[in-house]
Amino acid sequence: MNFEDKKVLVVGAGKSGIAAFNLLDEKKAQTILFDSNANIDKKAIEEQLNKGFCGKVVFGELTEEIKKDLDYVVLSPGVPTDLAFVNELRDQGVPILGEIELAYQFSKGKIAAITGTNGKTTTTTLVGEIMKTYYESVFVVGNIGVPYTQMVEETKENSVTVAEMSSFQLETVINFRPDVSAILNLTPDHLNRHHTMEAYVNAKLRITENQTASDYCILNYEDALLQEAAKHITTNIVWFSSSHILDQGLYLKGDDIVYNDGSCEKVIINIHELQIFGRHNYENVMAAIGVTMFMNVPVEDIRKALMAFKGVEHRIEYVTTKHGVKYYNDSKGTNPDAAIQAIKAMQTKTLLIAGGYDKDSEYDEWIKAFDGKVNYLVLLGQTREKIKVAAERLGVKNIVLVDSLKEAVDFCAEHANPGESVLLSPCCASWGMFKNYEERGCMFKDYVHEIEE
Repeated sequence: MNFEDKKVLVVGAGKSGIAAFNLLDEKKAQTILFDSNANIDKKAIEEQLNKGFCGKVVFGELTEEIKKDLDYVVLSPGVPTDLAFVNELRDQGVPILGEIELAYQFSKGKIAAITGTNGKTTTTTLVGEIMKTYYESVFVVGNIGVPYTQMVEETKENSVTVAEMSSFQLETVINFRPDVSAILNLTPDHLNRHHTMEAYVNAKLRITENQTASDYCILNYEDALLQEAAKHITTNIVWFSSSHILDQGLYLKGDDIVYNDGSCEKVIINIHELQIFGRHNYENVMAAIGVTMFMNVPVEDIRKALMAFKGVEHRIEYVTTKHGVKYYNDSKGTNPDAAIQAIKAMQTKTLLIAGGYDKDSEYDEWIKAFDGKVNYLVLLGQTREKIKVAAERLGVKNIVLVDSLKEAVDFCAEHANPGESVLLSPCCASWGMFKNYEERGCMFKDYVHEIEE
């Protein structure tokens, strides 16, 4: 795609939108950065744009003049693809791109892309760390927090780009083609945006849409939806499994993670050599091994990076021990499946802090996973009453409603006994009370550290 002198509308003034605008400005496009929020500090946004930028910044109303004669529209991931003006422009034949697709037009080198409902950030971070042991030029981008468009001009023919891909980002791919992709799992999430599970799954599967017979896709054998989806994936599939011995692929055999090439087994690593724990993390590790093996990283380099990896912030992150009580931050547990993995990972009686923004999730399976472990269920946010009703119906006792995260931490500090754990695993998004899950997790850690010794 040639963007020089093309009129391009970039929608959304967050990190992705700003990075997309700057890239297009460098490519000499006539770029308009638009956000419907009229209260954004325009000067603060303009300070993040290229010095001497040639485009325009418009907040509030999208006028007919702006929409006239557009050559492209670039949507930030948070912008729904079915908004009225997006549909209108699409019907007029204007190509609708995402920030990922825009970056791909200028990307050099190899690409590994990871998606799934849960485990994306851990796996993407781990893949990035493994790649850095072997490749000199590695970029970790996407949903992990660094816009692809921000880094793409630094890529070279010998670079490796590792991209965490959300369903929102995958909705707008056109030509994006990773050399190796991975889909970790598929469980209900973001149904307030995608409306149906089928639409959500289809968005995730677009990661393989342009892959060819020379590429690879790493898939979770334990996921029934992926078993079905695999019938329609045309690239090479490599399975991983935490519960089955496979004829070919990666699997957990006792305490060893093994790769079988179809003729012989090779032990890659023993789980006790890892610094992260839980079956979900062993699946993340297997996916990371699969991605990096098929990006030609030697096994010894993979092992070295696996043994050094300590996990990611906000995902079952050990915070500290106060008065014999261990505190864990799982603020990234923003949906039931992620929260199930967190409570399963707890080895003690647990005081669980949950609740937040409602993404139209159902909570029964998560509550059933408590399995007698949860001494107190401390609920806050928009979903607290909805969760309370479900929990009471399933026989959960000791449910406490609070108005703030600080109140939740104070309650847990007062009621937890030595040898127990306190886990923040909200099962819900952070919006409404916090900017994002990172802010929520950092505030939780601050409150924990403030507990008197």
